[in-house]
Amino acid sequence: MTDTILEVRNLVKRYGDLVAVDGVTFSVAKQEIFGILGPNGAGKTSTLEMIETLRPIDGGEVRLNDIEVRTHAQEVKRLIGVQLQSSSFFDKLNLSELLLLFGEMYGRQVDPLQLLKEVELEDKAKAQVVHLSGGQKQRFSIAAALVNEPLVIFLDEPTTGLDPQSRRHLWGVIKRIRSEGKTVVITTHYMEEAEELCDRVAIMDQGKIIALDQPQELVRQLLSRGFSKNRVERLASLEDVFLDLTGHSLRDE
Repeated sequence: MTDTILEVRNLVKRYGDLVAVDGVTFSVAKQEIFGILGPNGAGKTSTLEMIETLRPIDGGEVRLNDIEVRTHAQEVKRLIGVQLQSSSFFDKLNLSELLLLFGEMYGRQVDPLQLLKEVELEDKAKAQVVHLSGGQKQRFSIAAALVNEPLVIFLDEPTTGLDPQSRRHLWGVIKRIRSEGKTVVITTHYMEEAEELCDRVAIMDQGKIIALDQPQELVRQLLSRGFSKNRVERLASLEDVFLDLTGHSLRDE
């Protein structure tokens, strides 16, 4: 992971008097899983939407695969995949038909079954989105984001609301996408998810990046400042109990 595929420099987004993104700078390497963490209102989504060409850039520069996003938005759109929410899909079409439709929008001939296989949904090819479970909907949104064979895929809190089995299963899907040569940029509220998935994370607050490094290095830096917990960390959590008792396999029905 030495080549940079995404470069963000001094990015700014304003909504009236509010500066939602305030001089954000970071880079993402090819085949990296890069996480953006932060509380609600930190500026994560606005940052992603400017990179994705969905919102105007008020200041700074974004280059994706050495293409300037502000001036070459259409070219950039052909190189990225963006996770859609389930409400964005036509509910009268089945999954295969939706993927064929998205392919036509990009001028591509796609193999719906192969895309569904990527996210382990090939058995739902004839189902409609409305009949999918929460985890299945999230996996289908990733399949839709892969239609144009993107270099970079953007996932905005993809596991929110999922049960532990579905969340961990989706982690495996994301890791496999990276192993096939793609770069992933993800926002999440789950710290365990960031530690499990991300090569590096940027922590945002009040529109600024306040820390950026490998998860384990950020933990080491905290400990080096003398941090200690008030209670001894347990060797297992309630989620571990849940998964041990119910199993790790998906229950999508």
